[in-house]
Amino acid sequence: MNTTSAGTRAGFDNMALLLLDTCVIIDVLRNKRGRTTLLRGLLEQGHLLACCAVNVAEIYAGLRPGEEAATGEFIESLEQLPVSPRAARRAGLFKRDYAQRGITLNLGDVLIAGVAADHGIALLTDNVKDFPMPDVVLFPLPSVQ
Repeated sequence: MNTTSAGTRAGFDNMALLLLDTCVIIDVLRNKRGRTTLLRGLLEQGHLLACCAVNVAEIYAGLRPGEEAATGEFIESLEQLPVSPRAARRAGLFKRDYAQRGITLNLGDVLIAGVAADHGIALLTDNVKDFPMPDVVLFPLPSVQ
């Protein structure tokens, strides 16, 4: 089930483990688009926030001078989900199946999608178009400037 409407987000009222997309982590680290407030609200509701090794690699690849300490602290505050062989296999199949339809998906995105699908958890993202897989539940974030 691919959830993309704001109305469906209300289904996350009960405590849940939520995987953050890299774009959300970057927004928090750079204090943009109200993401810190949004994540605090989710934590106050009892949700747990997670990332995976793919997020960490993507974050550190774009790290700016002086961001390392705050980045490490924030990453360590999140649950760390493994990219298991099953999640990697799922990611490979996502990439292959969409490529056969003429749709090119980023390897990092399909790995993150594979982790979310493997754990049966929602993915918090601004980039819903990057995750067309029907078995990846999305928690689309409100667009805030």
